Amino acid sequence: MHTANGEQFDVVVVGGGPGGSTLAAVVALRGHRVLVLESEQFPRYQIGESLLPPTVHGICKLIGCSDEVARAGFTRKLGGTFRWGASPDPWTFSFSVAPRMAGPTSFAYQVERMKFDKILMDNARRVGADVREQCTVRSVFDEDGRAAGVSYCDAAGNEHLVRARFVVDASGHRSRIYRSVGGSRTYSDFFRNVALFGYFENGKRLPEPNSGNIFSCAFDSGWFWYIPLSPTITSVGAVVHQELANKIQGDPEGMLLKLIEESPHISDYLADARRVTDGVYGQVRVRKDYSYCHTTFWRPGLVLVGDAACFVDPVFSSGVHLATYSAMLAGRSINSVMEGVVGEEAAFREFEARYRREYGVFYEFLVSFYEMHADEASYFWAARKVTNSSHSELEAFVSLVGGLSSGEFRLSEADAIAGRLSSGSKDFGNAVQRLADSETGSMVPLFKTPMVRKVMHEGSQLQARADLGAEFDVEQPFFSDGMISSADGLLWVYPE
Repeated sequence: MHTANGEQFDVVVVGGGPGGSTLAAVVALRGHRVLVLESEQFPRYQIGESLLPPTVHGICKLIGCSDEVARAGFTRKLGGTFRWGASPDPWTFSFSVAPRMAGPTSFAYQVERMKFDKILMDNARRVGADVREQCTVRSVFDEDGRAAGVSYCDAAGNEHLVRARFVVDASGHRSRIYRSVGGSRTYSDFFRNVALFGYFENGKRLPEPNSGNIFSCAFDSGWFWYIPLSPTITSVGAVVHQELANKIQGDPEGMLLKLIEESPHISDYLADARRVTDGVYGQVRVRKDYSYCHTTFWRPGLVLVGDAACFVDPVFSSGVHLATYSAMLAGRSINSVMEGVVGEEAAFREFEARYRREYGVFYEFLVSFYEMHADEASYFWAARKVTNSSHSELEAFVSLVGGLSSGEFRLSEADAIAGRLSSGSKDFGNAVQRLADSETGSMVPLFKTPMVRKVMHEGSQLQARADLGAEFDVEQPFFSDGMISSADGLLWVYPE
């Protein structure tokens, strides 16, 4: 719809990646007018190639593109394989360890993001969203104390004004407009690392049935990811301390090859491989300061989802999960407000509390996971020992995720939090050792650890609700005055 002051939509989404396309679909499926403004032309390159089952079997099914994702021929992964902790040999974690993920949905995919993201964007178009590529959003404007729309520039250089009841920033860690929500972006001291990555042809694969798994391999200077994207292409990345950033910028390819030499396992897997040097995968890329969380995720008329709001760490492939999960939550909130089901404050309080909870669960889990790898001779690993921490980072985390969202914690509890993280790390490490020592490879001890059950809880619930629908157990609210999802998963409702 056009007005004298520009076009009018119910929602304008900035960014067409997994978060933006998911939210656009969730809102368009309820018949609302959605505009997606994407600065690039799809397909385009993006990192974050390893998915989790809730995205594949929960979110994609909810928005109607799970069949197309299944037909795309992506590499199937049954879990993750790790050289991490006290065991010198790699060990494997399978998604089927979770009862609600067992069976036909106990897998995810390694995806070429160019293909996966285009599937989600095309799906948003199919269900009714207006998607415009090569359109760069310049700013958010306000009216009557709330965000009221955006200005953007199209591929021809023409300036446009779009009004909307809600503006969604799903434009990732390089967002130009996230500051419009207020607050500040707080970077993690614990996870302030540098990622250096490239692509290789004809690297080795893990033994079957785990040939499609991500392989995360700790070594003296940090850790590697090794992701089999296709039968011939592997994504290989090193996560190292930020102090190496200057050396990396001077010679990223030389530094990556040097780090590969430091890791016997990765060196072996790449012994007969060749680095891709042309095309979209031909560049060695660097990303730094990637772990952060914004102090507020929304204000009237404006909401942050995905990497515009927060990012933890790539070791357990939480990036696309958090992006699509937050988009689903925000989409429910927008639908509920526009349809008069729930007030704006209540709807977005539910969104932010749930999103912070999921972010917090992964943050605690990953801090404990890092703590589990003992290597006192390595500066990288010694600097990440919770037991040696002065708690400044833990205090910031408690304040940000606990105090601001739910009031459940106080700064004085930082010592208790550190103890819980350290204890969880020991439980997990012991379970991993029992897994490594077991002749049967039983993962029951692993699943019994509280930290594993907690990090898999919401994902398995989301997946089960998508698979079973009305047959799923009656959903319970997360919080004492909280809400639950509607039968179609697209609204918030109060429990009866």
